[in-house]
Amino acid sequence: MLPPLPRLSDYDISPHNGFLPAEVPLEILPAPYYKPWETVARNLQSLILSKRLRQIVDALPILSTDLLLTEPEWRRAYSLLGFIAHAYIWGGATPSDTVPPSVSIPFLQTCQHLELPAVATYAGVVLWNWRPLFTGEAIDSLDNLSTLMTFTGSLDESWFYLVSTAIEATAGPIIPMMVEAIGAARCKDSATVTECLRSFAERLDDLGALLERMYESCDPHVFYHRIRPFLAGSKNMASAGLPNGVMFDDNTGTQPYVQFSGGSNAQSSVIQFFDIVLGVEHRPTGEKRADSSDSEGPVPAPTHNFIVEMRKYMPGPHRRFLEHMESIANIREYVAGNRKNRALVIAFDAALAMLRALRDKHIQMVSRYIIVKSRESRSNSRSLSPKQAAGQVMNIANALHRGDSRKLRGTGGTALISFLKQARDETGEPAIDAWARRLLNNGPAAFNDGVARLGKMNEHLDGEVEIVGLAGTWSVDDSEGGICHW
Repeated sequence: MLPPLPRLSDYDISPHNGFLPAEVPLEILPAPYYKPWETVARNLQSLILSKRLRQIVDALPILSTDLLLTEPEWRRAYSLLGFIAHAYIWGGATPSDTVPPSVSIPFLQTCQHLELPAVATYAGVVLWNWRPLFTGEAIDSLDNLSTLMTFTGSLDESWFYLVSTAIEATAGPIIPMMVEAIGAARCKDSATVTECLRSFAERLDDLGALLERMYESCDPHVFYHRIRPFLAGSKNMASAGLPNGVMFDDNTGTQPYVQFSGGSNAQSSVIQFFDIVLGVEHRPTGEKRADSSDSEGPVPAPTHNFIVEMRKYMPGPHRRFLEHMESIANIREYVAGNRKNRALVIAFDAALAMLRALRDKHIQMVSRYIIVKSRESRSNSRSLSPKQAAGQVMNIANALHRGDSRKLRGTGGTALISFLKQARDETGEPAIDAWARRLLNNGPAAFNDGVARLGKMNEHLDGEVEIVGLAGTWSVDDSEGGICHW
């Protein structure tokens, strides 16, 4: 017996907003009891600049979570405490490896309720950190969104979060549509599946246009040196001053040090949803596909440790929704079994092409926001005399990518260019039409069956990506890292 189709309401998913909450997130907790948290969050930038944040947080009372009565209140508390915790850790001359009980105790309780780790996740900084400028207008437009909290108070940081918020809102209607497509495939309703796939491809193109708007108001220098450090987690951060990770002091003396990835777009459920419904399989970086590309069976659950790991940073209901979707995904199998239906096959392959194009754009963004800025930092460091270098104060933003491997790391704590490029290439593998597979598949400068394998625009046949932009021309090599783990 086939598993039932999911009811979105069972997984805290809105048919219009998707993984964003159906209701606007709270701008303030209604109980005056929580005013100390709200006051710190409202003055976060000033407290960081005046170097008073840790002093003020240390003096906060330990507040109970008993007055958090609704899910929006729990989410607001989680976002508040996540911002305060990260500001406490990264907001001083050197990072702090201990978060005081005034934050730790309620934060750990809030995390337990929402099934999230004790770190500022994508949910806390994006999904639950926005408000519409005008309630009568749509929230899938960047022209009608504002953030509730930031670390720096900068337009750049708000814009960085809001681009993701707008992408989530725009992607929202795709979720019920593709669940409908799965149901239609069960009924052998090719016309509905085809129409859903066409709409999916069009909406993915819209998401790519939104992603490219990041360049409008988020400056790479500001992101790399001012915003990125606050988003860092405690995993793989020895070179930044956290060799053991972070300890959340709960006054028991038994709490161990923990290491979590920082807030990252890889923690967005919507991209993994896209992969699941289209049958995209991701493998550990560097691992080749072993099975036949013509397989008509369902694609197995992801084995890539990073992708599976990122699900732990998603709200519990969203994580379970993805698991449910894996048990019912059938579209790739259905299309493969109806290859003679050209409209159906073309619509499916078009959706894959648009998802791959979205990943292309993200790789270019990683290059501009991380790789170029990191090279500038290294170049500036090399230009210093030994005396100047010895006297230079450590900058946490530079420390984030220092280490024996010399690999840059995203805020999640891992090097990503190899992963991003492989994820992009894997997106084309489920293509049904032989011509589409060849077009979407990268490979060496060789011919297979008399057909050349084509790379993406501005990508050499050896896989190296050349980017041409305002900062000049540069290449993406596999030793570099990611912007924030999209």
